[in-house]
Amino acid sequence: MPQNRGGYEKKLYLCHNRIFSKHLLGHSIRATSSRMAFGAKHKYIMKKKLLLLLLLTANTALSTFAINKKPFTIPEVKEWKGAEGTLVLSGRIVCNGAEERRIAQQLADDYRQMFGTALTLAQGKAQKGDIVLSLKAPKTLGEEGYTMSINTQTTIAAANRKGLYWGTRTLLQLAEQSQTRALPCGFISDAPDYPFRGFMLDCGRKFFSMPMLRQYVRMMAYYKMNVFHIHLNDNAFHWFYNGDWSRTPAAFRMESNWFPGLTARDGHYTKKDFIALQELADSVGVEILPEIDVPAHCLALTRFRPNLVSKDYPPDHLDLLNPNTITFCDSLFTEYLEGKNPVFRGKYVHVGTDEYSNKDQNVVEKFRAFTDHYIRLVEKYNRKAVVWGQQTHAKGTTPIKVKDVLMFSWSNDYSKPDEMMKLGYNLVSIPDGQVYIVPKAGYYFDYLNTEKLYNEWTPANINGMKFAERHKQIEGGAFAVWNDIVGNGISDKDVHYRVLPALQTMATKMWTGAKPTFAYDAFVSNARALSEAPGMNYAGYYPAGTVLQQPSVAPNAVQKIPQIGWNYRVSFDIEAQQEARGTILFSFGDTHFYLSDPVAGKIGFSRDGYLNTFDYQLFPGEKVRMAVVGDKEKTSLYINNRLVSDLPVRKMNFGKRGDMYYISTLVFPLQQAGNFKSKITNLKAESME
Repeated sequence: MPQNRGGYEKKLYLCHNRIFSKHLLGHSIRATSSRMAFGAKHKYIMKKKLLLLLLLTANTALSTFAINKKPFTIPEVKEWKGAEGTLVLSGRIVCNGAEERRIAQQLADDYRQMFGTALTLAQGKAQKGDIVLSLKAPKTLGEEGYTMSINTQTTIAAANRKGLYWGTRTLLQLAEQSQTRALPCGFISDAPDYPFRGFMLDCGRKFFSMPMLRQYVRMMAYYKMNVFHIHLNDNAFHWFYNGDWSRTPAAFRMESNWFPGLTARDGHYTKKDFIALQELADSVGVEILPEIDVPAHCLALTRFRPNLVSKDYPPDHLDLLNPNTITFCDSLFTEYLEGKNPVFRGKYVHVGTDEYSNKDQNVVEKFRAFTDHYIRLVEKYNRKAVVWGQQTHAKGTTPIKVKDVLMFSWSNDYSKPDEMMKLGYNLVSIPDGQVYIVPKAGYYFDYLNTEKLYNEWTPANINGMKFAERHKQIEGGAFAVWNDIVGNGISDKDVHYRVLPALQTMATKMWTGAKPTFAYDAFVSNARALSEAPGMNYAGYYPAGTVLQQPSVAPNAVQKIPQIGWNYRVSFDIEAQQEARGTILFSFGDTHFYLSDPVAGKIGFSRDGYLNTFDYQLFPGEKVRMAVVGDKEKTSLYINNRLVSDLPVRKMNFGKRGDMYYISTLVFPLQQAGNFKSKITNLKAESME
């Protein structure tokens, strides 16, 4: 029997059951009625009509008082007590404190970006339909917990700023799934199972722009992911460059005033911009975790200081026997940590310390001493040190500090989790065999197996070694994108399409992960209805159908749709004129679609520093219907509905070391028309989802 029913409702329910029972006995009732006298039969018919009327009334009452089922959010809320009905928002946010007012303004700004409606901030007593933000809640909710009561008003309460902000993310997701923005009535009590919920992006091997990193901070915050780990230096694999280390790409991505010439010229972050990124992140509950990876993965450093190259190991290894190595690295870290206005602002700094050779025990002991030294150097500046797990691989007697050090448990060969726990480390679960993405590399994952992760993984599962849920030494988890294969055409959008489904899945599994309520298929379907973040559509995703249609496109015109993502078809009629090389048809950001590419004058496109051209060139006076079709594997050009050229994945063999796969994908730019001479008509952009 349904719970929480009033007496009237209970009577209706029992009445409904009695009527249903009589319906089942209909055959015997009809047999009896045939022997009744006319008067008795008339009374029986009237009684039956009354019972049927009561049945209809009962059904109506039961449907009217339906309890709301647990609503879908990412991550899934921990506790839900459903009530009846929905609440239409009044358009006001009541905030009676300075911190509440700041978060209310963030909510109002995000709501306007998402729905085009302004919410006003108010003080005093709440009215019907108001959103109320309050930091007066029990301390037992912790730093990130919150409650949300949705009845005549929506009240979000938390003990700390971060919990209150997370509650506003839940509210936005609920509103996003309703055409009227009405919220389902009920009560939420929510807090994470794990305090560390992270994502690592390898910016050392592949540069990602600061605007993209800022977008990612906002995206992570929307899904309550709270640590953005930025890997700032690394190098490619030399075997893709004929074994020549001097030609192998390497980069250090931070501006350096102390070491001019160290900073990468193909893309880096200024100190000012990196500080601003951390300030943005802090305002939305995200920690920026910067990593300078030493003493391996250091080709950018040894190229700058050749006297620090190891004499016994590859040139991306610093020489641990050279005292100048410590002097240099001390200065490198100190540049970003010291002073009243340091560049690295957060409570964590990652010092790398992984994958150094262990062939020589003397060098192993030097490696252990090096690791201990940089843990203590970071702590000298009141930060907590983070290291890659390595002590199973680098066994020795030289002590390495354990207390207050966070270890990334990534490989059970390099650091067995149970051994590290016995040593006293707290772990972040980032198992390479489960959560490493290396785009189009042929090893690890191209796309994470999100179904398996959703159904089976939590941070307590580290490469198959399973521990108790919420183990006191497992701080949480993370997943990683490594851009090992430099020069393979992978764009920021290729990476993003891999990150988004992984982030949504991992956010769920690290917040309330052990037993999700929603089946995986429902999770995937419902996730498509949510934004990447308020006002953000980095993927250019649109549901199936026509996204943009215009009778003509004038030179330098601006379209209302900035771009369209994979599984699209963009078509238009063109009456070609002689175009100078480099003539752009459409662009968005640094992505350009050319009527005449800058090198050969062919149809083509550039994005992320790569130029791709079709084997087709327009002649002056030519009149054709052109279409470009793009998905996650290739981009194709059609002329008059006939495929004339495509750009699929290209396989390049590098002998025993394996293959490289070159990608020529395109998220099609639409926002800004170029300064072309040709006549463009009947533009149509379609999502083929």
